[in-house]
Amino acid sequence: MTEETAEADGVTARYYETDTERVLEFERDGRTAAVAQNVEGYAMLKVRPTADGDELERYYGFDMALDHAAELLGADPNALPVPEAAADMGM
Repeated sequence: MTEETAEADGVTARYYETDTERVLEFERDGRTAAVAQNVEGYAMLKVRPTADGDELERYYGFDMALDHAAELLGADPNALPVPEAAADMGM
C-alpha cells in the first residue's frame, strides 16, 4: 500500500490507496477534507468532508478539487501540501 504525508502552513496531507480508491486527506486545526479517485486513476475526483464522508461534489480537474478542499479547511488552495504520489490525480 502506498502512503505518503506532507505538511505546510499548518495543513497536514495524507495520501493512501485502498482496494478501490486513491485518497488524499487534509487536516487543519481540526477541520478535514478529502479528495478521492478510483484506484485506476481515471474517474472524476470526489470531494468529501472526511475520507469516508458523503460526497459533496465531483471535479475533472485536480486544481478545482483542491480549491474546494481548501475552502472546507479555511486555507489557501495554493498552500495545500500535496504528497508526490497524489500529484497526478485528476483527469
